[in-house]
Amino acid sequence: MDEKALKQLLGSVKSGRVSVDDAVGKLKDLPFAELGYATLDTHRNLRFGFPEVVLGEPKTVEQLLGIVAALVERKQTVLVTRLQPDKAEALVARFPKGEYHPVARIFHLKQGKVRAGKVAVVTAGTSDIPVAEEAAITAEAMGAEVRRVYDVGVAGIHRLLRRREEIQECHAAVVVAGMEGALGSALGGLVGIPVVAVPTSVGYGANFKGVSALLAMVNSCASNVATVNIDNGFGGGFYAALISRTKGRR
Repeated sequence: MDEKALKQLLGSVKSGRVSVDDAVGKLKDLPFAELGYATLDTHRNLRFGFPEVVLGEPKTVEQLLGIVAALVERKQTVLVTRLQPDKAEALVARFPKGEYHPVARIFHLKQGKVRAGKVAVVTAGTSDIPVAEEAAITAEAMGAEVRRVYDVGVAGIHRLLRRREEIQECHAAVVVAGMEGALGSALGGLVGIPVVAVPTSVGYGANFKGVSALLAMVNSCASNVATVNIDNGFGGGFYAALISRTKGRR
């Protein structure tokens, strides 16, 4: 239940169209829903503006079907991340209005309206796109308009310079880079918007599966750069969308 639905319910009680007992029945699981294997935070949409997001990778098909059904029943947007194709197939079969994004590994079923601002998702290379798509689809699910700017790493910095104005027009940017992770600082120094840096495990040798990129981004001298964990495209997209949502209301 979102804020609009709650106001409608309370208005119906006030006007006498809905009894107090019926309203209590609809609100009894407002804080959470007990599913046995999960305690679903059904109140998050009301207090946060977006429902609980489901991590799909470690869950069984049966658990995912139950959790998604509970969200759908409450008319809340569904976002399942890190989802394997076989599990996605089961979700799409049960909930055909949803869509599976194989590159991002996300299942998304939109319910209701969410609004945010503009988010740029920028990658150093083509190999970073899976993590970038996780960020992009997440931001879009939260209502953001996403501009994808892919393969503009520092090995050919002129590619990034050509797109600088387009990125600057956004409310926030997500920078996804592996190897040495220099793109976060490079973009942070070029634009005057918040930059969420996402290090990826793309690389080899002294890259240490993304640790070198993580350390470079954490140590960025660009003061508008904040860093999330390795390969955390979801976290980067979510945070950037939140920033854009706040700025887009001004």
